Amino acid sequence: MEKRTSSTIIFSIIIATSILAGLFAFPKGFGASHLPWRLGLDLIGGTTLVYDVDLTGIPSDEQEGAVAGLKEVIEKRVNLFGVSEPRVNIVEKESGYQLLVDLAGVHDIRDAINQIKETPVLDFREVGRDEGGETVYTPTELTGRFITSATLGFNNVDNSPLVVLNFNDEGAKLFEEITARNVGKLLAVFLDGQSITEPVVQQKITGGTAQITGRFTIEEARLLVERFNAGALSAPIKLTNQRTVSPSAAGDSLNRMIEAWLIGTALIMLFMVLYYRSLGGFAVIALFIYIVLTLALFKVIPNFTMTLAGIAGFVLSIGLAVDANILIFERTKEEMKKGMAREDAINAGFKRAWPSIRDANISTTITSIILYFFTSSFVKGFALTLGLGVLTSMFSAIFVTRTILRIFVRNKS
Repeated sequence: MEKRTSSTIIFSIIIATSILAGLFAFPKGFGASHLPWRLGLDLIGGTTLVYDVDLTGIPSDEQEGAVAGLKEVIEKRVNLFGVSEPRVNIVEKESGYQLLVDLAGVHDIRDAINQIKETPVLDFREVGRDEGGETVYTPTELTGRFITSATLGFNNVDNSPLVVLNFNDEGAKLFEEITARNVGKLLAVFLDGQSITEPVVQQKITGGTAQITGRFTIEEARLLVERFNAGALSAPIKLTNQRTVSPSAAGDSLNRMIEAWLIGTALIMLFMVLYYRSLGGFAVIALFIYIVLTLALFKVIPNFTMTLAGIAGFVLSIGLAVDANILIFERTKEEMKKGMAREDAINAGFKRAWPSIRDANISTTITSIILYFFTSSFVKGFALTLGLGVLTSMFSAIFVTRTILRIFVRNKS
């Protein structure tokens, strides 16, 4: 009796959570204004731009960091242009690196291309005050083209991370002059018109090598290195391809995908009810709960963008969620044929089916992880939704279905 009461409370919490999750995940629900769905260009239309990265003259061990810094610069430029949620992906090929820029919802993109194609501009500015006390930044002749490299280093005293800058001969002379007249003052570094760091000049710096210290974490210092290297590139990117998806074609693809998903889910539910009767009805309830919880999970993931490939992964995970219930019910039927009472047969069915469910889902999760980390952006969306869907389906099959059966089967018996 006590176990049934606790199961009833748990089930009530699950139902309440599922209702809230459904309202949140619904495109016009209470979460639409604060956290709307982010859809890829294959669902709402847009443009993909492909850029080749020219790394001529960049040492091989610094190329990856330079491309990462360039990726961040492009993301900032697109955001400033007004394109929400741009997706910039790095593709490594035998011939070098490429940057894939997805601009969902953007069709007249000539101005955006003009913004992106320009070389990142990095410059040093002296910091002062005007008569009103406002901060004034005075540009200098020292720019990113005088930087030969930026690397991550560590302080010999406390091993804290720092940034090491190396200038060419002309840059070394300019930097020496600037630091000589700004000892004890701030010297700002701007990338694309935005300040990225403003260290204090401790002394006149000669020799063409400088260190930027501060209370950096390793990630912060590494990010600063990438920004310096991106600003130091002289001719880094070239637009080589452009693909546009019209809103009508994207909308048609989305409608067809939703239609296929609804038909497939309805057929699965119908099969479960016809073949497993009341047990199948319980599985359908658990499947509804699984769907709304998974959709809500997708929506709250930072920077998650739903694409056609992502929907495909989610649809596949629904089949895997039902597969777990089928294993449980088939084990249960085997125990009932042996003469075991229905409630005991269900408990035994869960116990015997669990190893198969666990191993199958672990295998699928490992595959999803491999696909996510070692493939391109489109396959990553599929892998992410499939992996998260599988993990949620394990919760649905083992916890939700079991809680439902504990309540209703006990009441019937």
